Amino acid sequence: MLSKENSLIVFQNKKIKRTWFKDEWYYSLVDIIMALTESINPTDYLKKLRRRDKELGSYIGTNCPYVEMITKTGKKRTILAGNNKNVFRLIQSVPSKKAEPFKRWLARVGKERIDEIENPELAQNRVKQYYELKRYPKDWIDKRLRGIAIRQDLTGEWKNRGVKEKTDFAILTNEISTATFGKTIKEYKEFKSLEKPNQNLRDHMTDWELILTMLGEKATNDITITKDAKTFPKLKSIAKDGGNIAKNTRTELENKIGKSLLSKKNYIYISKNKKKLENRKDK
Repeated sequence: MLSKENSLIVFQNKKIKRTWFKDEWYYSLVDIIMALTESINPTDYLKKLRRRDKELGSYIGTNCPYVEMITKTGKKRTILAGNNKNVFRLIQSVPSKKAEPFKRWLARVGKERIDEIENPELAQNRVKQYYELKRYPKDWIDKRLRGIAIRQDLTGEWKNRGVKEKTDFAILTNEISTATFGKTIKEYKEFKSLEKPNQNLRDHMTDWELILTMLGEKATNDITITKDAKTFPKLKSIAKDGGNIAKNTRTELENKIGKSLLSKKNYIYISKNKKKLENRKDK
């Protein structure tokens, strides 16, 4: 559960500090221990746990950094923290009844992921249910799912051609976005007033924005295959070419309809209007 400060999560009335670091949430490991055990000294508990479980101690030492967080007093301190993967690894080593629900959940999620690898349609159905619960229109969901498939094809092609670093994927994606819409992903998020760093821009796009995004990425994918691009500079150039194809479609349609296809509307707008329409039907 998110707290009002949006920098905490709350588990069984225990507040867990977190901060956005390296493009994902990192959580205080001591706070995780405090939430899962009855220890009056969670810092000491974690130290003993790391000494007793050498494998865990080595894992935390290698993977869990000290990052700056806001304490209860409002001061900034560097705190041992971990991302979702690190937290799950810690939970698996905690001998506490409170940790058992997490462990069972991890086992269930693990099985679901294995099932989804064997049958990708299950993963697609899960994503579809997620958007349905958030009250997105059915036709929008269909476009979003198709966009996910096209995106996966493109990133898979990039990986096969040597793209490994997250920053490189971001650079290539920004080339397509800038060519298509005249905005980087960050600029587009700001344009749509998306303030949370983990908000997915595509979840806040209109139909036409999704379609143009798909067009730019599909064009990039097909040109990449046709030209058999193998170097990053070449992939970057092709990403721009793919985006320009989508841009040409956008500008031609905008000239025909006399308005921009770039919209400041986001999911909040979609959700509110969906509820308004439903309320009207009920009256």
